[in-house]
Amino acid sequence: MIILPISLTIAAGAALLNLWLSIRVGRVRTKEKVFIGDGGNDLLTRRMRAHSNFVENTAFVLILLALAELGLGSSMWLWGVGALYLIGRILHAMGMDGMMWGRMVGTIITMLTQLGLAIGALAIVYLTPTSITTDIVETEAAAPK
Repeated sequence: MIILPISLTIAAGAALLNLWLSIRVGRVRTKEKVFIGDGGNDLLTRRMRAHSNFVENTAFVLILLALAELGLGSSMWLWGVGALYLIGRILHAMGMDGMMWGRMVGTIITMLTQLGLAIGALAIVYLTPTSITTDIVETEAAAPK
């Protein structure tokens, strides 16, 4: 059995963050009695976009993180990237509520995280030394009788 502690931990954190973002949308929907679409409510629109943006980016990050962990094993680099990504997404969500620097920083962190993981994935594939060995076994063919 293969256990990926970094990927599992970050995925669990992402799931909890997804729930938090959903609850934030639900609170505004309930308060404003808007149950379909955004009802023209600016706060609801911003919270919906924060949640959608999280969903749009997180799958790529989790897939790249898991595959990098499979290729490299656990590393402090991957722990840091995963934790930084989650922090960036929290900042982005807070920025969508008005803390504008949080949105900008969260967006930059998200983009750099994806770029770093993508480059890391390519490096694992193309810079990791591999060896190809073949064993040639000679056999004698017996003539049919």
